[in-house]
Amino acid sequence: MRLLVSVRSAAELGPAIAGGAQIIDAKEPSLGSLGAVSAPALRAIAEALPPAVPLSVALGDPADAVAVEHAIAALDGLAGVPRELYLKVGLGSAANLAMAEALVVAAVGAASRSPACPAVIVVAYADAPAAGARPPDWLVELAAGRGAAGVLVDTRAKDGRDLFHHVDESTLRRWVVGAKRAGLLVALAGSLSAEGVRRVADLPADVVGVRGAVCLGGREGMLMEALVRRLRSVVDARVSRSGAVV
Repeated sequence: MRLLVSVRSAAELGPAIAGGAQIIDAKEPSLGSLGAVSAPALRAIAEALPPAVPLSVALGDPADAVAVEHAIAALDGLAGVPRELYLKVGLGSAANLAMAEALVVAAVGAASRSPACPAVIVVAYADAPAAGARPPDWLVELAAGRGAAGVLVDTRAKDGRDLFHHVDESTLRRWVVGAKRAGLLVALAGSLSAEGVRRVADLPADVVGVRGAVCLGGREGMLMEALVRRLRSVVDARVSRSGAVV
């Protein structure tokens, strides 16, 4: 399992990487769960990122296929793109399964044409009924069937209730196992505290993502190296117990 840390600017890269972040995620927390950073901020992050560190880019919840294609096309000029580049595409604006499928097809197609060759991660929300989005049960079949590289379950509302408030551990485990059997990279996030990260680390997911838990003053606060290091130790302890990287 790898620890993903969301940063909003290049200035946050130092403490994130020094603390042990294994994947850097470019995201603007003031714009919601998958808020996209500005083009200048993304360019600065990509240029300052060490080449060996994977980069994840949040693209928000596109309204339609044209929006997702434009968002991905805008990444073509990035300098210093790492070997591992992931694009997180949310389905929160999809009113039905047909719209969700169109978004995934558009994202995978646009990514395949990009010189950066990014991998598409399809995102659904555990609090979908409250947020007006579709629940994640159908996500595995959609992502695997349309060529996405992975799936992420997050929470859309950042109201203090974490992933485990909306879905129990046994249900999450079943879902993660099913997604991995389908050949997908599996990530979990959603207002996770240190205890939440520990609970996720006991599941067979590939990535756990955090923002608020590594910031002083909440998800829009100051990213702290010591808090990143604390969560990295939680993830490493899980790897040590399992005897292998999950």
